[in-house]
Amino acid sequence: MGTATLRRSGGSLIMVIPPAYAEQNHLTAGDTVKFNIEGQRLTLSPQRKRYDAASLLAETPAEFFSDSEWDKLPATGQEVW
Repeated sequence: MGTATLRRSGGSLIMVIPPAYAEQNHLTAGDTVKFNIEGQRLTLSPQRKRYDAASLLAETPAEFFSDSEWDKLPATGQEVW
């Protein structure tokens, strides 16, 4: 178990996440973590965004679908047919 020193930023207190935890959980600046408060205990866990095919396709720019014959192109990886 380690320790961390709290710092003030505006009206909040902030704590630095140790690099080993960030690396282990693939965290970078801007990522989101969930927290839970149980009495005096504060626990953090990485929050992963869940993707589904419909939302990914909806966010895909139209120019990526410009080839009307894309479904007839040869496989380039491990596509399932």
